[in-house]
Amino acid sequence: MERKYYIAGILFGLIGILIGAFGAHGLKPLLATEALITLETGVKYQMYHALLLILLGILVSNGQQFSKAIFYLLIIGLILFSGSIYLLATNELTSIDFRALALATPLGGSLLIITWAWLLVHFIKLKKK
Repeated sequence: MERKYYIAGILFGLIGILIGAFGAHGLKPLLATEALITLETGVKYQMYHALLLILLGILVSNGQQFSKAIFYLLIIGLILFSGSIYLLATNELTSIDFRALALATPLGGSLLIITWAWLLVHFIKLKKK
């Protein structure tokens, strides 16, 4: 089971690095400073959650059990949150108006918050050794 956590974490980390590098070098002359800062926010949150996925993979391999829902909340939340930020930050570069997707950002953020809260409850309930 930990394999999917590792793969997802490393994949999101790789994509985060690629998007961050492309934003810093390829998009810098094309986007306003505010849009670049927005893009950077999406990359930061993606990297934080990529690391969380890898950490959860380590915990699962050490006998800690997590719900499948944690994994999917994290993945869907990350795609909605960071993905919508990337599209909104680069909106001025395309002929497609991504502002209709603006509601995906708080929805994705809410899913990420729910994931962290669920993990907190899980760890509070752990038996002390």
